[in-house]
Amino acid sequence: MLRMIRFFDIIFSLVGLVLLFPVFILIALMIVLDSKGNVFFIQTRVGKNNADFRLYKFRTMHPATEGSGSLTVGEADKRITWTGRFLRKYKLDELAQLFNVLKGEMSFVGPRPEVRKYVDLYSDEQKKVLAVRPGITDFASIEFINENEILGKTSDPEQTYIAEVMPEKIRINMKYINNPGIRNYFIIIGKTLRHII
Repeated sequence: MLRMIRFFDIIFSLVGLVLLFPVFILIALMIVLDSKGNVFFIQTRVGKNNADFRLYKFRTMHPATEGSGSLTVGEADKRITWTGRFLRKYKLDELAQLFNVLKGEMSFVGPRPEVRKYVDLYSDEQKKVLAVRPGITDFASIEFINENEILGKTSDPEQTYIAEVMPEKIRINMKYINNPGIRNYFIIIGKTLRHII
């Protein structure tokens, strides 16, 4: 089963990188024309077996502000560029993670990888999410598709994330972790595409 999922990951990421190459070029041009800085944002995240890896995204923030915090808070976040708002709205910034999927660091489906500072807060039970490859999307990503807006409405976004959002996302993630079959794999991909469209 896991080998079959990896097979689909490789096929889909290869096909996606080939077919979306013109889109990648267009996104890169939009980013470069909108603000100075690199096209890609690379951040260390925690993956399977608690191992660090470098996650790729198309850059959506002004370069000078990228390291000023781990959370974004929707329209109120002044660090995000105009192009970045568009990319984030349609999840286009995540397309760069096709490289992570092809390399085997991620899967299309799996719990979203966190930065180390939040993983260090996991309980022993919550650390079960580290037993599988992190993914581009999962049940929790669909449930919290407007997470940035939710956090933007609170007085302390980081505390809200740690105390409320993160534990709930991990709880939802267990639905796939406990049953990581091909059926759920395609159900999650289908639901994600429907939500984005």
